[in-house]
Amino acid sequence: MANDFWPTVYVFVLASFIGLGVIRRVSRLLHTPLMSLTNAISAIAVVGAILVVGGDYPLRIRVLGAIALFASMTNIVSGFLITDRMLKMFKSDEKRGGANPDAARSPR
Repeated sequence: MANDFWPTVYVFVLASFIGLGVIRRVSRLLHTPLMSLTNAISAIAVVGAILVVGGDYPLRIRVLGAIALFASMTNIVSGFLITDRMLKMFKSDEKRGGANPDAARSPR
């Protein structure tokens, strides 16, 4: 296992930098589809973390699985909240239940 540690760390760091570079170049119009994709990836990580936490592994591996489970669930919930907030920005005031600001200024 010691022989696999440094190549694994190298791949992880490389994937982190590549992922950061790709995410930074995404336009704002594609944010919602990108969030749904990352939520799907996080859902796969949740299933894997549940398998690790519930499996017959040493305690430190199960603790790391619990941390991964918490991080993935936080990512999923945050993604849904951010996406919901962004979608609310595109709704008109009448659909949200607010008053139309132009109607208040125009004389009747």
